Amino acid sequence: QVELVESGGGSVQAGGSLRLSCVLSYNTYGEYCVGWFRQAPGKEREGVAGIFSDGSKITYADSVKGRFTISQDKAKKTVYLQMDNLNPEDTAMYYCAARGGGASCGLWWLYSRWGQGTQVTVSS
Repeated sequence: QVELVESGGGSVQAGGSLRLSCVLSYNTYGEYCVGWFRQAPGKEREGVAGIFSDGSKITYADSVKGRFTISQDKAKKTVYLQMDNLNPEDTAMYYCAARGGGASCGLWWLYSRWGQGTQVTVSS
């Protein structure tokens, strides 16, 4: 059973925007973080953005600061990643992940629940 479901990927030209969505389909309780990760062909997976269950502790990778915005709608159990001013280096498979506990959402190695990913392709 898939616990996190991503959507919203696609192909855009450089300078364009996309909004990714991640629906948490499992029973969430207590403190947790939801993060967005990406992995380009031949590269390691990297954490892109994270948000705490109460909407605080937002963290971004340096490579996306000022261009990407993470947010959530708790009623819909959905976390969003608004991506603006995209460039070809943002091309990757984007994954949503979650983990429990109150530690920083930027501790990327702690994430244990994963979605199946959505592809983002940015052309020049």
